[in-house]
Amino acid sequence: MTAFHHREVLSAPATKLEGDARPNPGKITVLPAGSGRAQTQAVLDAGGEVTELSEATRGLIYTSYHDIEPLFEALDAYPNIGWVQLPYAGIDAYAKRLAPYAERGLVVTSAKGSYAQPVAEHALALTLAAQRSLALRSRATKWGPSLGRSLYGNHVVILGAGGIAAELLSLLRPFGVTTTVVRRSATPLEGADRTVTSDEFDTVLPEADVVVLAAASTDETYHLINAGRLRAMKATAVLVNIGRGPLVDTDALESALNAEEIYGAGLDVTDPEPLPEGHPLWSNDRCLITPHSADTPEMTLPLLLRRIDDNVRGFLSTGEFVGLADPVKGY
Repeated sequence: MTAFHHREVLSAPATKLEGDARPNPGKITVLPAGSGRAQTQAVLDAGGEVTELSEATRGLIYTSYHDIEPLFEALDAYPNIGWVQLPYAGIDAYAKRLAPYAERGLVVTSAKGSYAQPVAEHALALTLAAQRSLALRSRATKWGPSLGRSLYGNHVVILGAGGIAAELLSLLRPFGVTTTVVRRSATPLEGADRTVTSDEFDTVLPEADVVVLAAASTDETYHLINAGRLRAMKATAVLVNIGRGPLVDTDALESALNAEEIYGAGLDVTDPEPLPEGHPLWSNDRCLITPHSADTPEMTLPLLLRRIDDNVRGFLSTGEFVGLADPVKGY
């Protein structure tokens, strides 16, 4: 495996759980059964005891984003399970069904912050590609006109204030951009020139040269980028989505690109996902799509194993958990 040198970028420090909020330590099961050899070894290296799913199980390391039924079957069958570690930063695949368990005290941790560096790197790549018309040029079979825009001195609006946003702010700094972060709270995000709340999104959107979506997929963010907001953007602006596909109304984006209402788009996530073969966006000269590859398995596995190590130690001894997730809120 290639040695990548990524580090976590956390928007919140480890949280120490005490009293009734802290799950009872005990044996740990890796699910789905037969998966996660590396995850199993990470549990052992952190001092945990791995067991097949049974009455003795107190913690779960879950390894799948798509095959989620075994998780809920385990929680229903063994209500003494007190902690679940999920494999990705986004928890939208599990959130609504996990919410009742969390309300009863289940501690849920995700990989939030673990994958911030590779995803932010990809966001920058998609931004530059969209501005430089690389979708068009990559398909060209003959010399064409000189096209492209520059990132230098732009106003970049980032929706979301997690580790990806924090890391992207750092990567953008050499370009001399002005940055606005849009988040739920008004708490300033370090490194941003301005932080505004979600209800101010429509105010800052028309000012943006680049809009980067790095937010969770929730009921509130569904189709946040719709036909009206695309029309509100500059005709010279680009849209980059490395968050979740449902943040963008795909049909509205296709129409906006065809009407040249925005300059271009870079998408690592789509709605639906995968985007069907033959969908018009694949061949749209203003759109570059990558197949949810901002963080490849080779990049993410070492980071996930580090998160498992931290949280197994927290589960067994310190009570400190990294990446606490809230299924009720959806992230």
